[in-house]
Amino acid sequence: MLDAAEQLSVSELRQLQLGRLKQSLSHAYQNSPHYRQAFDRVGFEPSSLGSLADLSRLPFTTKADLRANYPFGMFAVPIEDVVRVHASSGTTGQPTVVGYTRDDIRMWSEVVARSIRAAGGRPGMKVHISYGYGLFTGGLGAHYGAEALGCTVIPMSGGQTDKQVQLILDFEPEIIMVTPSYMLALLDEFRRRGVDPRTTSLKIGIFGAEPWSDPMRQEIETAFDIDAIDIYGLSEVIGPGVANECVETRDGLTIWEDHFFPEIIDPESGEVLPDGEFGELVFTSLTKQAMPITRYRTRDLTRLLPGTARPMRRMERVCGRSDDMMIIRGVNVFPSQIEEIAVGVAGLSPHYEIEITRPERLDQVKISIEAQPGLESGAVDAARDSLRARIKTQIGVSTTVEVVAPGTLARSAGKAQRVKDKRNA
Repeated sequence: MLDAAEQLSVSELRQLQLGRLKQSLSHAYQNSPHYRQAFDRVGFEPSSLGSLADLSRLPFTTKADLRANYPFGMFAVPIEDVVRVHASSGTTGQPTVVGYTRDDIRMWSEVVARSIRAAGGRPGMKVHISYGYGLFTGGLGAHYGAEALGCTVIPMSGGQTDKQVQLILDFEPEIIMVTPSYMLALLDEFRRRGVDPRTTSLKIGIFGAEPWSDPMRQEIETAFDIDAIDIYGLSEVIGPGVANECVETRDGLTIWEDHFFPEIIDPESGEVLPDGEFGELVFTSLTKQAMPITRYRTRDLTRLLPGTARPMRRMERVCGRSDDMMIIRGVNVFPSQIEEIAVGVAGLSPHYEIEITRPERLDQVKISIEAQPGLESGAVDAARDSLRARIKTQIGVSTTVEVVAPGTLARSAGKAQRVKDKRNA
């Protein structure tokens, strides 16, 4: 049974969005010093909002704004009304902190439950959650959403790969929620044990927290005989559950637009682009209380498309990030481009690392990539040369490629760290 918002017409949805946007902007202006100052700088009063298009008059919110207001300066409710706090790791700077009221937690649980149902999940199914718990939003976000749908939750969290596999075999979950790169680590463990992953109870994999390619999806689906479904979210907007693929169409992620309003902008100029144009994804929350967010620059690159399985618009799977883009000798390169080429080369796996150095005046790129188990030694050179040639032809960058043995590269229980840029070292 779909939620009422999933059955609205497009015109009804737009009216709902406009009403909620007016309320959210007014709440932010009245209760958040940051947004009061930001709105005043551009001469904007929430009461002047006449249409959804007027949102473009407002300035963007960036990660730098959240860091500048560390820890609780972005909150729009008294701290005693905040029932939970999450935060980023802060490995690249000051952590970004987000807060939730009890109603925020309820809304978040509802959109994650909606996402799991869209992926094919149903009440009574067992859900094995391998996203990290704690300050990272993935584990608890998935957990509360699965419970809200009526599922049985197995809160495994990340790491302990051997135990993960054992519990999947023992507890027989139908659904797993995990990063796609860690799903490949689980695949390696199944194979190490001599267990065919296709014989497990798993039927649905809901994957998020990092970009992944269609070839990686195909490998996971073939290896496990499951539906591999994409989920999208980020802590600054709410966490996982902002958008999700619908299993019946599998044609992009449906954005739950009754709670999150999307825009696509030109990453350089900030100009709003029409639906269908490729650019940077920007989100405005419509119903958040503790920390409303206005025009947040996600840095994720995608485009917006009309709804199919639902009236809400879809977003294509994120292909990369504007701030993760590598500039190699003047050429813009995303790790996901290299991944898509690599998994198309026979004998190579999706486990890879990219190292960028500048020993003299020119950038040098070295790609270390694992061979598939069973690749004969005589075929290694052919696979290496094929990958190097394809990257040069399709992207225009010369690389050094090293094919290493299966299991050589480090595995991550969370988001995979693919790039080591040592040019400033």
